[in-house]
Amino acid sequence: MLDGMSELKLRLQSDLTRAIRARDEVTSATLRMALTGVTNEEVAGSVARELSNEDVVAVLQREAKRRREAAEAFDEGGRPELAERERAERAVLERYLPAALTEAELADLVADAVAQARLAGVEGPRSMGAVMKAVQAQVAGRADGAVVARLVREALGS
Repeated sequence: MLDGMSELKLRLQSDLTRAIRARDEVTSATLRMALTGVTNEEVAGSVARELSNEDVVAVLQREAKRRREAAEAFDEGGRPELAERERAERAVLERYLPAALTEAELADLVADAVAQARLAGVEGPRSMGAVMKAVQAQVAGRADGAVVARLVREALGS
């Protein structure tokens, strides 16, 4: 790392420069927004800090989720051109995110976590929190929390 800056943040900055030079308006606007989110996260709280790659990924995931939700809202509101812009921005952000797990891979992780909870003596709906914590630690941003929660509820039969 250069000057404590994460590799991902450096990549975002260099890709922003490239997008500006190429006059790629969607990519440059999206990367500016992402870097603003990273900077805001760095100065949030009582002490400014440098974000790790994992922290930058978390910011990008939050922004990608916002784009997905906005696209859905624009679709429902009859604004397909705005929904398409949100989807284009999300596609730019997804270039920097780790590959998402498939539902089958998630189901395997959930099954393992449920089995571990049962071995620890926790079963049924009471184990939801423990299982979610275990699965979320493993997926670390490679899956939507709502999908994970649904699979855990199904596996626990609740």
